Amino acid sequence: MVKARRKQGLSFIVDKLTNSIENVVTGDSFPTDISIISHLDFKTITKRSGWQFDWNNEYNHPERDIYKLTISNQSAIQGLISTEVLIDHVFVHLIESAPFNKGRGKFYSGVPGNLIAFACKLSFQRGHDGNVSFISKTQLLHHYEESLGAIHIGGRRMIINTEAAMNLINKYFQNKTL
Repeated sequence: MVKARRKQGLSFIVDKLTNSIENVVTGDSFPTDISIISHLDFKTITKRSGWQFDWNNEYNHPERDIYKLTISNQSAIQGLISTEVLIDHVFVHLIESAPFNKGRGKFYSGVPGNLIAFACKLSFQRGHDGNVSFISKTQLLHHYEESLGAIHIGGRRMIINTEAAMNLINKYFQNKTL
């Protein structure tokens, strides 16, 4: 199952780079927190409640960590990211915005960018100079180059290098320390 998903690649859309997440109607910006997912969170992140991926399956890979994005002092999950710290970078296995943050009727923009900026921050914290990689769907290669500053390094592999990582971190974590 995991190998099949890797072949497909990630298909998240970076809707907007914000300094947090932003209400699409009012333009109000909300500070966010990113924390490791808890076992209790799995009651709300199901296919029945509109999540696209099987996050329970992702949780069964002990080498990966799943993080949730929430608005500060709130419990509703805005998005999820699955990462694996490798020898020289952080690899993103999955990323998904909450069902209510997708499509034309979404509540908040900036969720995917926020999660990728977090992966870059995690890479710096683990001594990997902000380097992050992921496998993209072919049709989104250019989108990730434009929106994230990612570099296409062959096949469908994308990498976010130190410079691009710093740009994302400075955008999303301006008032927070590395």
